[in-house]
Amino acid sequence: MKHIQGSFLTGFVTVLVKGANPELFFQKCVRHGIEVWNMQKESQHACYGNIKLQHVPLLKSLKRGTNYKLKFVKKRGFPFYVKRFFKNKHIIIGLILSALFIFWLSNIVWKVEITGVPKELEEQISERLHHYGIHRGAWALSIDSPGIIQKKLINDIPELLWIGVHKKGTTFILEGVEKIVVEEEEVDGPRNLVATKKGVISKMHVSKGKPQVAVDEYVEPGDVLVSGKLDLSDDADDKKEPTLIAAEGDIRARTWYETSVTVPLEVNYEVLTGERKRKYFIQIGAVKVPVWGFGKPDYDAFHRESDTSALHFLKWKLPIKFDVTTLSEKEYRKVERTKDEAIDHGLEQARRELRLQLGPDAEIISEKILHDVTENGKVKLILHMNVEEDIVKKEPINQGD
Repeated sequence: MKHIQGSFLTGFVTVLVKGANPELFFQKCVRHGIEVWNMQKESQHACYGNIKLQHVPLLKSLKRGTNYKLKFVKKRGFPFYVKRFFKNKHIIIGLILSALFIFWLSNIVWKVEITGVPKELEEQISERLHHYGIHRGAWALSIDSPGIIQKKLINDIPELLWIGVHKKGTTFILEGVEKIVVEEEEVDGPRNLVATKKGVISKMHVSKGKPQVAVDEYVEPGDVLVSGKLDLSDDADDKKEPTLIAAEGDIRARTWYETSVTVPLEVNYEVLTGERKRKYFIQIGAVKVPVWGFGKPDYDAFHRESDTSALHFLKWKLPIKFDVTTLSEKEYRKVERTKDEAIDHGLEQARRELRLQLGPDAEIISEKILHDVTENGKVKLILHMNVEEDIVKKEPINQGD
């Protein structure tokens, strides 16, 4: 009989039947649904045949009450190979340890590449990365996500305009852009100092040039404050061509701004208490299996933040992820302000916004509330702010005039 398809996967045995006319026993087996193939008669009282492993119990039951003797001489197929494999514990332990070792090596940071920045800035980035725990030999699953690393670097290194963080296998690749401070273009040659905005001159120190205005004098944008044209004539009759120089000086003026601010009388906000609990999961697709940190924290409310890292085996990315979820306790707080407290808060907010707009050299001298109104649980302020600031701009002298 021919070989039965698929028998290797399910397993099959070669059975030796001994007795009078053993082929009759195989015929009985076929009548009861047992598939038999490769029958070979060894002698008049002995015959071989192959049957599927799943039919062995039925074969034994058919043998009961007969004079035939059965002997299983060969066992072949996948189930027997698996059984023999698992009997060898040394091989199994060795394979498991090897797989774990390769898995561990596949999730170690072996290289950190930094490109696109000067050497000094590269060393500074490398130092910060080492502080974050990102270096050769670090366990990749304990490292923050690339997005968090990027934010940390931007906050900690002012010289960075932008930096991209990517993880490729066991390598962290960082590509940065240095922040270039654009200084005001220096005007070469003869120049005047002119006003950039309207104001009243409060301080004036001229090192080169001829002053055109005085302290407490009102100026408009474009007015010449210090001229680079020097008239060196001794008298009215002896007229000489004016000497052109680069005017220099430190001039500050009192300027003013009108701004509006709205402050709520009642504020609801969330505060993290600092208490936290971490839960660890193995994620396969959308299913998360907890491995540590069981139970729900005893918090009335909490903020959930998840950091998921893909697991690797050699160069392959596994469909398994390691998830660390941090549950941080939070509290809801409510602050009620009086109108005076809201006004104080509004004044401070207006100061901060104006300083951001004008820069660190500007100094707020005073502020005055022009109008305030309370409606819909909010206080709206219209403010007049007096500021002392540098209003100078260098403007070249057109020598063709």
